[in-house]
Amino acid sequence: MAIRLVLVLACFLSACTTVPVPESAAPAGETFRHETLDGFLERFVDDYGRVDYAAASDDRGDLERYLAAVAARSPDSHPELFPTQGERLAYWLNGYNAWVLRAVLEYYPIESVKDVPKPRALLLGGLARFFVGQKATLGGDRMSFHHLENGIVRERFAEPRIHFALSCASQSCPQLPAEAFDPMSLERQLDRAARRFVRDERNVRVDERAREVWLSAIFDRYEGDFTSWLEGAHPERPATLLSYVALYAEGGLAEDLLECDDCKLNFFEYDWGLNAQR
Repeated sequence: MAIRLVLVLACFLSACTTVPVPESAAPAGETFRHETLDGFLERFVDDYGRVDYAAASDDRGDLERYLAAVAARSPDSHPELFPTQGERLAYWLNGYNAWVLRAVLEYYPIESVKDVPKPRALLLGGLARFFVGQKATLGGDRMSFHHLENGIVRERFAEPRIHFALSCASQSCPQLPAEAFDPMSLERQLDRAARRFVRDERNVRVDERAREVWLSAIFDRYEGDFTSWLEGAHPERPATLLSYVALYAEGGLAEDLLECDDCKLNFFEYDWGLNAQR
């Protein structure tokens, strides 16, 4: 109970703390741009979502410039720069992924986000050291990764595909795309991310002989996000995890999933190993 209270307090404090805008932030333009993050991802992320952290450690200029802009302006601080839902969602997704990258680079070389040191004066252990102890600054507001994901992205956007777009720098997390999310292409990018996640056998596997289905632990952790969306968007389909996954399955996998509605459902153990190029 004491540990839970500490985590809740840490999340609350981190979500409500305001910090000064970085001096290096670029002047505001008519719209918020993501090109500098695009360039960084193109150089250091491969086709499998793995990051060349060693090389990126020596070439962080684009990432730092992008984060300075993110720290200075957000849909909350400058709503005129983000007039559409797509522009707002792309900002929060890119901001999360960029700050996670920076946090890893601050402590690299590490083997897992679990290896990040405990923040001073906070009684945090394990994954909480990273997701609660590490902070991101967006539009002048300082917050934890936990709050950014759950208090902003999940809270404001009824879009379960965000769980295939937020990359937490680990092997079992969604693959980090080698491009920034772009408001004009966001629907296509989210759809592609969902299909890529589902076709990976580390995330979805049907064992017809054993009558078992294995899914990523992400589906277990956020089951309500997937089934609630399905109830509203596709009332003609059963509001189940297998029904949702089948929407993005390709080839025979979709048919196997729909025919396995009575199969035992299992979830893979989460691999927190760093998503680094070897």
